[in-house]
Amino acid sequence: MTAPSREGVGAARPAPVTHGRVLRIALPIVLANATVPILGAVDTGVVGQMGEAAPIGAVGVGAIVLTSVYWIFGFLRMGTTGLAAQAAGAGDRAETGAILWRGLILAGLAGLALIALQGPLVWAAFRLAPASDAVEELARQYLAIRIWGAPATIALYAVTGWLIATERARGVLGLQLWINGLNIALDLWFVLGLGWGVGGVAMATLIAEWTGLALGLWLCRDALALPAARAWGRLTDRGPLARMLSVNTDIMIRSVLLQASFTAFVFIGAGFGDVPLAANQVLFQFLAIAAYALDGFAFAAEALVGQAVGARARAAFRRAASLASLWGLGAALALAAAFWLGGPWLIELMAKEPEVQAVARALLPWVVATVLLSLAAYMLDGIFIGATETRAMRNAMLVSVAIYAAALPVLIALAGNDGLWAALIVLAVARAVTLGLAWPRLERRVAAG
Repeated sequence: MTAPSREGVGAARPAPVTHGRVLRIALPIVLANATVPILGAVDTGVVGQMGEAAPIGAVGVGAIVLTSVYWIFGFLRMGTTGLAAQAAGAGDRAETGAILWRGLILAGLAGLALIALQGPLVWAAFRLAPASDAVEELARQYLAIRIWGAPATIALYAVTGWLIATERARGVLGLQLWINGLNIALDLWFVLGLGWGVGGVAMATLIAEWTGLALGLWLCRDALALPAARAWGRLTDRGPLARMLSVNTDIMIRSVLLQASFTAFVFIGAGFGDVPLAANQVLFQFLAIAAYALDGFAFAAEALVGQAVGARARAAFRRAASLASLWGLGAALALAAAFWLGGPWLIELMAKEPEVQAVARALLPWVVATVLLSLAAYMLDGIFIGATETRAMRNAMLVSVAIYAAALPVLIALAGNDGLWAALIVLAVARAVTLGLAWPRLERRVAAG
């Protein structure tokens, strides 16, 4: 095999890392994330107009099944961002484009595999989470349509990661506005106008996914059209392929462990009764809002740190990490203040049962503390993803989850549901501490080049 061309490689002289660059990445991401819950509310609302419970349940179950399956491939977004940012920082335009091509090829193969395996996947989903006959029948109709969007949905992870890496965050915002806006418009037309029911919701999403991918590829057209980027010898070069596999595998393991920790929180909370479970669920929405906001600054760290590492610029690396973290701290403080002051009102808006309101208000200080004490973990995740120090992330998560698992029974025995929230803070602090311990090695790597 001939060595791939190094077209586009030049002396790496990174642009100065400024507050403006951080905000130009972070703010569009925050706005893009804000569109996600709106779509879910519209999906539920339009089928709710049918006047039956089964369609609402079917859309909810079907969406959860696919979200859970697609979530496994979320590593493609993070891995693509780190690798592409480093290639961009090194001035290697051809490799920057090749990383996107490899991500798209992997996404296409994964999507086709899901389509081929849709029967067993749907069967397994309903064995794990049985539903009524009416809900299951409608959910199967929903899944049978939406599964054909699997290649597009997974490919969009790679596209989004690449756009973030190259500081095209406004493209990410435009992409989300298109996908979710079109989805909402088609929801209204297909369900309320044409009376297609659950199938109309699925078809609306399918069309939005594929047209969204088309728009995403157009936004990346300069990289995709570069001949050296799509040269077969470069795309199949064992070195970059092995690195991509290693990075993505580490991220997948880390993400599965993190999701398992959150799932355990929900399941254990269910054991305290319906009222604490409902209160926890309400307050978990606060954490979701915080995650959507803080993600923007973590993504900025991914892109700017990755470019600095690729350029072997230690000063730029440190400045990118510090500026992104500074803005993240500002966002966390603002969110904590908003939850502290407006939390009681939001709780009353989201839950009408007085007992649930009372329990949620009592737990509100835990939410404020969790937002503040989770910031370091969010930002370190972004920094380590940008630097593709994914083995350290994986190992840190293994240790953190072990600490969390040990803390859970002790804290729950001492304080019940409050102890459960305390354990969640233990997890966040453990993640930050374990990644902090890996920081000197990351510094040495950047310094060595």
